[in-house]
Amino acid sequence: MQVNNVIFVYQGEVTADLVSSVLQMMENKLDGDGEDKKVKKKVFNVMVECLQNVYHHLDALESSNVSGKINDKRALLMIGKEDTDYYVITGNYILNDRVNAVKEKLERVNKCDKEELKKLYQEILSNEEMSDKGTAGLGMIDIARKSGQKLGFDFHYVDENYSFFSLEAKVSRVQP
Repeated sequence: MQVNNVIFVYQGEVTADLVSSVLQMMENKLDGDGEDKKVKKKVFNVMVECLQNVYHHLDALESSNVSGKINDKRALLMIGKEDTDYYVITGNYILNDRVNAVKEKLERVNKCDKEELKKLYQEILSNEEMSDKGTAGLGMIDIARKSGQKLGFDFHYVDENYSFFSLEAKVSRVQP
């Protein structure tokens, strides 16, 4: 992990307590490293959005074993530092019927410049559209706005019901 500059990695069930603990730990780490306040704020904000995204939009992978059905709510979280960037990578299961919509949304976000992202954010807010999970779908836009960079993403087919969705957000430590 040190060779690859990984600060934190977690694979397991995502809970509200886990999200709080990870955020507190990373805030302490950034403080301890003496990171610039602006960079620390950006990294922290991107982490919050990424973790909330996983927490709110994780599709439990349903499987069966001898004792019955299992709802597997595992996800992956990795935070690292590479040269001039911090990176936050999340991964979680997503139902295949949601893949195209998420992919289209991410592609739309990645096509926007800073001003277009601001307009898109305001447009969604003014429409007050809430998802079935109780969110307005602003997370990806927020991540792109706060990181100032395009989002990396991929979908890996798991089976006829699920794919594994990974999202990467980078925050530059070098001020433009």
